[in-house]
Amino acid sequence: MYLDELRTLLARHARPDRSTAIDGVLISKTDRSDPPAPSMSGMVLAVIAQGAKRLALGQRLYEYGPGQYLVASVDLPVTGEFLRADPQEPALGFGLVLEPSEVARLLLAADPADTPRASTEAPPGIVVSDAPDELLDAVVRLLRLLEEPRDRAVLAPLVKQEILWRLITGEQGASVRQLGLPDSSLTHISRSVRWIREHHAEPFRVEDVARSAGMSVSAFHRNFQAVTAMSPIQFQKQIRLQEARLLLAQSPGDIGGVGRRVGYDNASQFSREYRRQFGIPPSQDATRLRRGMGMSGGVLG
Repeated sequence: MYLDELRTLLARHARPDRSTAIDGVLISKTDRSDPPAPSMSGMVLAVIAQGAKRLALGQRLYEYGPGQYLVASVDLPVTGEFLRADPQEPALGFGLVLEPSEVARLLLAADPADTPRASTEAPPGIVVSDAPDELLDAVVRLLRLLEEPRDRAVLAPLVKQEILWRLITGEQGASVRQLGLPDSSLTHISRSVRWIREHHAEPFRVEDVARSAGMSVSAFHRNFQAVTAMSPIQFQKQIRLQEARLLLAQSPGDIGGVGRRVGYDNASQFSREYRRQFGIPPSQDATRLRRGMGMSGGVLG
């Protein structure tokens, strides 16, 4: 019942840039299945209404289809592809950007008995579950407000809070609750992830990053692997190669310069690791990118 109306609303209000009149709400409509493409996940709730999507994070694979939702509680490098999408039946998805401050506000307002105690270990940064009717109902009501501008400013924030509450108290609540706790393991790892992303071209010592996260090296490795499905060095490599691919789309004739900008002093190593990651050498990929192919692999599309 909810999925039928959800499909109708998503198809009606989809825009090329995925934006909507409600802040933080995204709509994806994709009518073709492109080859797997890399991107960053963002911190987002994604609900699929039609079609199916596959994401790879490190060695983990996630598939989600109609009536399922995905939560990305950390902005992570993923590779994504639609499994079912064509002009007659496009893939349709709803997205809500997750704000840690909003999660924290709900946790403060709730009775502690209604929110289970957070684990000391960090949960996975990406999780998938079947969407309960209560969550789908709230998503549909939020999308209806796109057609009710008079009510939107007042009611949309309330319905977004309801959606967050359904997540916090739902099957994957551990990931969302830790998002709103300033001293949780997930929050510490998220800060480390952000630091590595911002300094991806620089060498670093894992011991120093662990110390800044307030963890022992062994605990840091364990929690980082749990969240990202990668070691810190593997994560840095993923970020470097994804950044290189974005730069190649802008400067396809400067492969050596792009490699150096993302932290590779050795051109042959850059070419070898790029080919291992994306399946073709940077020179060929630059030509493909120049034609505008293969740059939409995120959680929604």
